Amino acid sequence: MSKMRIGIAVAVLANLLSSSALARARLGIGPLGVARFAVTSVLSLGGLHHGRALARQRHIRTASPRPQNLRNAMDSDLRNPAARKQIAAATALAGWHGGQTAKGWWRHEDGGYGWVGPLFWPFASNDMNDYIVWGDSTGFWDYGYPDIHAAIFAPYGRDELAAFAGPSPHGRRHRRVPPLQQFCGDDRSEMAGLPIHQIQQAIQPNEAQRAALDELTNAWIFAAQMIRATCLTQTAFTAPNRLAIMHQRLGAMIGALSAVREPLGKFHDLLEEEQEARLNAFAEDRRRTTTGNGAAEASAQGCGAAPSAVLQWPAEEIEARLHPNDMQRAALKVLQDANARAVEILTTECQPQDAITSPARLDAVEVRLADMLQAVHLVSTALEAFYATLNDEQKAQFEAIGQKRTA
Repeated sequence: MSKMRIGIAVAVLANLLSSSALARARLGIGPLGVARFAVTSVLSLGGLHHGRALARQRHIRTASPRPQNLRNAMDSDLRNPAARKQIAAATALAGWHGGQTAKGWWRHEDGGYGWVGPLFWPFASNDMNDYIVWGDSTGFWDYGYPDIHAAIFAPYGRDELAAFAGPSPHGRRHRRVPPLQQFCGDDRSEMAGLPIHQIQQAIQPNEAQRAALDELTNAWIFAAQMIRATCLTQTAFTAPNRLAIMHQRLGAMIGALSAVREPLGKFHDLLEEEQEARLNAFAEDRRRTTTGNGAAEASAQGCGAAPSAVLQWPAEEIEARLHPNDMQRAALKVLQDANARAVEILTTECQPQDAITSPARLDAVEVRLADMLQAVHLVSTALEAFYATLNDEQKAQFEAIGQKRTA
């Protein structure tokens, strides 16, 4: 896929809500119409990847994962955010350093991974829906600056990325890395993250509420398709291209929110106080079941935490590897400043404590994604300018920085 085509789709999607201020505003046209316009451009980049339906969860070890563990995990229940985190962690490490490490340096505070080989934000629809519908922040709120840093200084080399993206050889009995298309899910309502039967059981809807819930379900499936269209459309081998993938995926996620905003608000407004209380109680029970050992609290703290030592800007290593001239140092200083600004954007505002309804949580998700999109745009612009000053050998040295890091 050409870089120009990616840029066109990014522009269409990003223009929906390209900053925090715009994320807080309401679009002047119908949200589903905006989403349909945006998804048309995204879908033109490549067909939807139809993943297999995923069923019951089995045990998986994130330390030294084995091929059979990964295969079993990919047959697990993806409605469980803790299971998704384990699957992502095991798969991210299975293709890194031969699968021999227990922890990667780009790991989130909650133990998950934002980059799994060439894929940014696995199970994106599920993470968004868990927080918006159930208030479960286990997956969503740890995405932020660490993922930008891992895009600039990628942990994976070309051969490792090929293991993620390539087809399984015919006749091979064991595969170390499962096909990443399965991380994108399918468009059925239970896989799109809206458990309609559980909601119906909790609220016992009347006829009007049932019709509104059906409308919301259809919108949610459409939103999931929109996000799924950006899954694995290409494998990026350079930092500028990895940031372009982030930009595209974040833009699709923002656009997808516009598809569900109006139906979600309509359904919520039809709920009586007693029904809303029952739904909240159901959500609380679900959170206790799916998150243990303080995982939710750790995640809430993680999104606003200052970067760890391993995520600090490697100024000395860049100098030693690239030996930049004066012009390159000037461009590098702009990039470093943009990176610092990205850290500031993504650690200043974090998960709001007063988002107690689904529409309010959708607003919070929209703002967070817009902040991430703004941060990626700042870094991407500066990185493109810096990259343009490098020769091929310097680019290779720059790309090797993240690959040489260990846990």
